[in-house]
Amino acid sequence: MKKLFAVLKREYLQTVRKPSFLVMTLLAPFLMGALMFIPSLIALKGLGEKKVAVIDGTGRLAGAVGSLTREEPTPAGDGRSAFGDKRQGGAGRIVPEYVAATGADPKAEAAPYLERLTSESVPKARRLDGVLLVPAGAFEDPSTRLVYYSRSATDFLVQERLGRLVNRALARQRLTARGLDPKELDGLLADLRVDSVQVTRSGRQKKGGEANFLVAMVFLVMLFFPALLYGQEVMRGVIQEKTDRIVEILISSMTPMELLSGKILGMAAIGLTQVAVWIAMGAGMALYAAQGVAAAGIEMSTFLRPSVAVSFTVFFVLGYLIYVCVYAAGGAMVNSEKEAQQVLTPVVLILMVPWFLVMPILMSPDSPMSVALSLFPLYTPTTMFVRILVSEPPAWQVAASIALSVATVWGMLWTTAKVFRVGLLSYGKRPTVQELWRWLKVA
Repeated sequence: MKKLFAVLKREYLQTVRKPSFLVMTLLAPFLMGALMFIPSLIALKGLGEKKVAVIDGTGRLAGAVGSLTREEPTPAGDGRSAFGDKRQGGAGRIVPEYVAATGADPKAEAAPYLERLTSESVPKARRLDGVLLVPAGAFEDPSTRLVYYSRSATDFLVQERLGRLVNRALARQRLTARGLDPKELDGLLADLRVDSVQVTRSGRQKKGGEANFLVAMVFLVMLFFPALLYGQEVMRGVIQEKTDRIVEILISSMTPMELLSGKILGMAAIGLTQVAVWIAMGAGMALYAAQGVAAAGIEMSTFLRPSVAVSFTVFFVLGYLIYVCVYAAGGAMVNSEKEAQQVLTPVVLILMVPWFLVMPILMSPDSPMSVALSLFPLYTPTTMFVRILVSEPPAWQVAASIALSVATVWGMLWTTAKVFRVGLLSYGKRPTVQELWRWLKVA
């Protein structure tokens, strides 16, 4: 045990004393935030101003279309939801060009505007970004379809916003035609917002919503990616020691299990140190901006509570040990990092299944698939922690997941130590599956 702690201490101090570790520990939260929010800001800015021609076959939508010129775009993240106001769609400002096509063929009237949409010879000041065609029978025939033309096949935001505007105007005029007071229609047609409330098994009510989903994703990133990052460091270290023949001296004074466990636990301590700093930084910023966080619909007590901290620590260590054991075994089997990547790529893809399925797990944490994944040994740490974060799984499932993870870690350490013992002294070609099985039997 003393030798194990000596290896652990060396691995830990060798890494945390590097300036690069300090820099990345302090900058990683800001880089992560930039990767998450800058693309959204760029996309919002890129939407900018959209020039759209509205060809109205009914001739009765001039007022509704004209309201677009008086409407200010709603920026994302204004406090009403985590992703902006979906009623505005984040579509930027729309500059409409209204064309009344009463008594004419709307498609024929749209032809010159479609030319301005598609032709490169049209001056930029007159070029259009979209054309909305409202058929003449839109009021009388409920099966009528609006048609939106644009240069992009995915201009969904502008399409949705214009469609909602026209449909709302059609509904107002249909109701007015049936004798309702136009002054009362705004109140009658007003949309009501829906507040999300999570009800726990104990009956406690907690605020939910999109912002909580975003925070859960941040926790999942902190749980998952440090294990992959430092797993590669363990793999490189094993390959380097094997290449330099240093390990031949090391295993003459300690068992392969002690050497392997010390390296893995040292890296686990490094990961925990880094994540603890990130959580402290995030909590400090959240407390500093408590008012803005509450306005954005995030109930920090849902996440910054002792049970979450304990669960995160337990499942981080268990998941970390599982992933790092895989990388250590890969490093012991091969002679170069390139060979290790070839061997481990399919294995890592299998380990990343919970990440690929994170959306259905977050949306339905108590579904049969989520429960099954949270009780499958390789996926237990990641999936069960996500379920604990966004719901309240039964205590027996949490206990079973921890027991399964501990058993998996022990099995992985035992298996990896056997591969480690033979593989570290095996040079030349990469072992086959039959040779790996023979290693396990003879080690």
